[in-house]
Parts: sequence; C-alpha cells; structure tokens
Amino acid sequence: MDKKARVQKVIDLLKSNYPEARIALEFKTPFQLLIATILAAQCTDERVNQVTKTLFRKYKTPVDFISVGREELEKEIFSTGFYRQKAKSIQECCKAIIEKYDGKLPKEFDELTKLPGVGRKTASVIVGNAYGEPAIAVDTHVKRISNILGFVEEENADKIELLLKDIVPTEDWTIYSHLIASDGRNICIARRPKCQECFISKFCPYPEKPNG
Repeated sequence: MDKKARVQKVIDLLKSNYPEARIALEFKTPFQLLIATILAAQCTDERVNQVTKTLFRKYKTPVDFISVGREELEKEIFSTGFYRQKAKSIQECCKAIIEKYDGKLPKEFDELTKLPGVGRKTASVIVGNAYGEPAIAVDTHVKRISNILGFVEEENADKIELLLKDIVPTEDWTIYSHLIASDGRNICIARRPKCQECFISKFCPYPEKPNG
C-alpha cells in the first residue's frame, strides 16, 4: 500500500472513531480565534477557554486590546503561561490589524502570516476553522504522530505541513489536524501510548514503539 492510500485508510478510521472531532478552542469570530490561538501556545485549550470566556466579554475588537494597559492584559491572561510575551504579541498584532487592515482581520493566509506573532500554524488554524479554507495546522500532536505513522520523517513544522499537503486529500486538510489531535489525547498519548487499543495500528509501521 502506498503512502497516500495508507493516509486515506487512517483518516477514514479516525473519522469513524472521532466523528465529533473539531477545534477545541471556543470562538465566535475569526478575531477571537486569533487571540485564543496566541494564548494556546504552551497551554491547554481547556485553560484558554476558561480565560477567554471572561476576556472576550471585556475586549471585543483590536482597539479594545490595545487600549488596555499591558500589565492589566497580563493579569487577564496570566494563567495561560508566558503571559508577558503573549500580551505583547496580542497588542502588537492588534496594532498591525488596525494600521494595515483597517481593524479587520485579513482572510488571506499570506496576509495573516505578516502579522506580528502569527506563524504558519496560527494562520492555518484561522483560515481552516474560521474561514473554511483547507489548511493543515501542525501542532505537537500532528508533528509527533505523523512521524510515528511514517507519513513524514521531519521535525520542522513548516516542512511537515508541506509534506502532508502532498499526501492528505485537500478536503481533509483541516479535519486531519483535529483527528490526529483527538487520537493523541485518547490513544497515541506521548508518554503512555495505548498501542494495544489502537485501531489504526495495522497502518502504523511501529505499533509497539514507545511514542516519545
């Protein structure tokens, strides 16, 4: 079985076992998803959702986020970790949205990556989940499990994204990230993989390999 055929088999099985797979971050607008994704770096989605529940009631626009003092914003997002850098990134990003895009978050992938603190992963999350355009967001789950499955042999996230786009059907680009993340949380857990329970093990080159 060639790699593309194996990828399709894995995706089909993941869809069957995780029919509700979707982005875990809660948002109502593309701009909210941008802020949530910035906060999600090195933080659980659950924690981010707890923080944004209050944050998005107070701050609704880029202007709101740059109008608040940096220290106050740091306090608001403290529990997400790396709060100083995240507060700086959020405010610099919001400033750029106001100055370069009239306060409206751009829809184009390349334009999104021009914003301060927005890399390919964040841009992929936004265009894939807020704008409905096919995109593969390479998070820690996608990087680790795609390597374990032998879909890629690469550690650089940007290169992994491009390699996966060659073998994952375009219509499955966005859901692929969510399916892999679901499996990473439930079966292919980094420190304690449940290989004996894995329903895609026959398509995995190393079903008994510790997933570290």
